[in-house]
Amino acid sequence: MPPVDPLDRRVILAHLPTPLEPMRRLAAHLDMDEDALWVKRDDATGLAGGGNKARKLEYLCEDAQVHGADTLVTGGGRQSNHVRMTAAAANKLGLHCTVVFGSDPPSVPSGNVILDELLGPEMVWAGPLDYYGVEAAIDHTTRRLIDEGRRPYAMPIGGASVTGALGYVRAAQELRAQRADVDLVVVADGSGGTHAGLVAGLGSHERVLGVDVGTRPDLDVQVPEKAMETARLAGLPEPTGTLQIDHDRFGDGYGVPTDDCREALDLAARLEGLVLDPVYSGKAMAGLIAARRDGRIDRDTSVVFLHTGGMPALFASTYAEWIKTTSRS
Repeated sequence: MPPVDPLDRRVILAHLPTPLEPMRRLAAHLDMDEDALWVKRDDATGLAGGGNKARKLEYLCEDAQVHGADTLVTGGGRQSNHVRMTAAAANKLGLHCTVVFGSDPPSVPSGNVILDELLGPEMVWAGPLDYYGVEAAIDHTTRRLIDEGRRPYAMPIGGASVTGALGYVRAAQELRAQRADVDLVVVADGSGGTHAGLVAGLGSHERVLGVDVGTRPDLDVQVPEKAMETARLAGLPEPTGTLQIDHDRFGDGYGVPTDDCREALDLAARLEGLVLDPVYSGKAMAGLIAARRDGRIDRDTSVVFLHTGGMPALFASTYAEWIKTTSRS
């Protein structure tokens, strides 16, 4: 029998292919050609409200099942989309789930935390931690579950492992089938796995612009390493070109509102009816707008904005007053 393609080793969790839609009114606002700007709707993957993590979880959960796991373990910030979707995937597959938050519990749940409560994973509030502090807490929790007789499968923040990144190799193939002449994909960079998978699938760093949202301090090292490892796992050539990451959009830190993020949210909503979030996709769109305005994107460059989801964060108490008080006419 021929060997199984690594891209076929997945469980089915997402509604695929996701739509690819033109953004002609936003293109006109940015003085781009009518057919130059598109949005890949990975907010529409379906799992527990949708988002890009569904593609990664298809591969991670398959790997968990192969290894005989009974519990998925991961973590993130209080409004983590990956945590929400991992809990949903575990429920769908009949697994337990333990999630670790790098924060104190909120006095009143809001946004993603409400959905986490509904989905019902074991929730570990580890107190204020940085990126690698959360990773260490995930490891500690995994060891605790082993001591309790469980068979845990640990996932890094954002599902940003080489296995998870295979989901975006497949997404790159899907995108090429929908539109062959894409010059550039713009995506939010949190933990970097989506960016790495796209680079591996498209074959070049020149075809992906990541926009750092302030999560991971070492993206410039991790993305190229993960892209190379992911390409190797998928049986593809090593990616060419120079890494592209915009580090100027996250403001005072992860999840902190910025003026250019708010402009991006307003433009997407009021020109395209497209709802972005203030943590990831809003800052990624701000990066796209900045790249067009300073000439890094030409008016005829064929650009796809990858919408990674995250709408529940808009309903977090952190952002409710910001949305209201900075509303623009």
